[in-house]
Amino acid sequence: MSGPALLAKLTSKPGERDAITGVLQKLVDGAEDEPGTLVYILHHDAADENVVWFYERYDSQESFDAHGKSDVMKAVGPELAPFMAGRPELTFLSVIGGKGL
Repeated sequence: MSGPALLAKLTSKPGERDAITGVLQKLVDGAEDEPGTLVYILHHDAADENVVWFYERYDSQESFDAHGKSDVMKAVGPELAPFMAGRPELTFLSVIGGKGL
């Protein structure tokens, strides 16, 4: 179970969650062509109408780094900025095991 995983919390300005979701969909679409991106899931928070979560899992640190430097990632940052309430909160994880891996 090697490779990094990440839980990212993005909080929109009030009422702007759909706007950030639309922009983030570009990352989801871009991840389809990233061979080392194993899992890339976008979630709406069920309890907070302004929060979006990403769960990400990569096969290696190199794949994670490549994702962060991708053209789509570079383009999305400036598009998100007007809708965000602050910086994303990132929690880095180490996968131990589980169903569906």
